[in-house]
Amino acid sequence: MAGTVLIAGASGLVGTAAVESFLVAGYDVIAASRRMPEVDDARPFRHLPLDLRDEAACEDAAKDLAAVTHVVYTAVYEKPGLIPGWSEPDQMETNLAMLRNLMEPLRRSAAGLQHVSLLQGTKAYGIHLHPMRIPGRERQPRDKHDNFYWLQEDYIRDAAAGDGWAFSIWRPQLIVGPNYGVVMNLPPIIGAYAAVRREEGLPFSFPGGTPWVWEAVDTRLVANALVWGATSPNAVGETFNLTNGEVFEWRDLWPAMADELGVEVGPDEPVQLATYLPSKADAWDEIVSRHGLRAVPMKELVGESHHYADFCFGYGNDGPGPSAFVSTVKIKQAGFGEVHDTEETFRYWLRKLIERKILPSPSG
Repeated sequence: MAGTVLIAGASGLVGTAAVESFLVAGYDVIAASRRMPEVDDARPFRHLPLDLRDEAACEDAAKDLAAVTHVVYTAVYEKPGLIPGWSEPDQMETNLAMLRNLMEPLRRSAAGLQHVSLLQGTKAYGIHLHPMRIPGRERQPRDKHDNFYWLQEDYIRDAAAGDGWAFSIWRPQLIVGPNYGVVMNLPPIIGAYAAVRREEGLPFSFPGGTPWVWEAVDTRLVANALVWGATSPNAVGETFNLTNGEVFEWRDLWPAMADELGVEVGPDEPVQLATYLPSKADAWDEIVSRHGLRAVPMKELVGESHHYADFCFGYGNDGPGPSAFVSTVKIKQAGFGEVHDTEETFRYWLRKLIERKILPSPSG
């Protein structure tokens, strides 16, 4: 076997994809999360039900984790409403405490620990607070704003230096996958919005504001990068941006998603999805019943991702959108060169949500 990987936050967007990619790579996988991750791979893995905010539970769980050789830490705590919490001290301290609750007993239990992967994101460049340098490069000085990324990174650097294991830090940009009920994933939001609009006899109009060019990354690419980084000497102690390798604009992407979902594009119509979708909970229940979908109510479907959608789509913005471009030259030069077509990324995961009966089929 390649080793034993503990994936923290395994039911989340990156965590679920990491479970699949590490299984394919031949690892024994321990998936730590409050909910069982939904994966397509038939290979067996161990699910460890665990709330990382519970220090005593983490201490107890570590007693059975002596075989762990790799850690992929993808867990995150977000507050209701999402965006305001990014700047609040208690959100930052909770995320640091969760990491420490897991790692402190694990450092004592797993004598063979070799590598830890830690997730960050484009907020490391301060894009949620101010214009960032273009492109954002990993070698740039740390942006001077408070966030849990720096707290977690400093902790991991100190722990790695003391224990002798390696680590890598990952900064994916707008991750796209199939998970619903999470804090930052757009396909379930886009699919629910399309279904409700069709239910009401309305077109699939772009609900955002000013045109805004983005980059995104397929969750499969992120997971494969984590597998590569787990053993690559070129990843030791390094930070890497991750994107699909291209830029896109929402209005250009909208017709492809409309085609996948079987709806018609209409003129732009600004809609605040954070309020619109919860207000359509009854209509969604009717859609679920008529199409024989899983009994997932609107609140459970959206998680906090409807707030993220408003942020990504630029709802309420009438001026130039902020540029959020990061360079991925570094990881390509280090030896990982996977790329994805962003239009196909969104199409693929919308189809997966339809196959899993989370979203209605375009045929009826």
